[in-house]
Amino acid sequence: MSSTTDPTAFPVVKSEDEWRAELGPRYSILREAATERPWSGALLDEKRAGVYTCGACGAELFPSGTKFESGSGWPSFYQAIKPDAVKLITDKTLGMVRTEVVCANCGSHLGHLFDDAYQTPTGDRYCMNSASLSFQEEK
Repeated sequence: MSSTTDPTAFPVVKSEDEWRAELGPRYSILREAATERPWSGALLDEKRAGVYTCGACGAELFPSGTKFESGSGWPSFYQAIKPDAVKLITDKTLGMVRTEVVCANCGSHLGHLFDDAYQTPTGDRYCMNSASLSFQEEK
């Protein structure tokens, strides 16, 4: 989780030991805000209709219809499934100011938001780690 995020500010609250046991290798990305290598994520080329959910708690985050090819090497979306599905946090790490995206249900790190997607209806690019997400195919 982002170091700037209060873990008690979310509906789902677990100890970091519980998260570590549940998430395994995805722990560093979801709870410590690490980033997977570009072009390495399992969901980058996912094209089926469905919903992308939080890889930690299962909350619905992004509809497949808002996913687009950004060329960044990470799954990118132009809009969350609903405005309050994610929380946006100012991230001043790495000597720059960015907008971190965390799950509004459990506070897990998902990725970052950029306003450089001029080809989309919103202009936004939610640049997410595949390891932060799960996918539920539409039935």
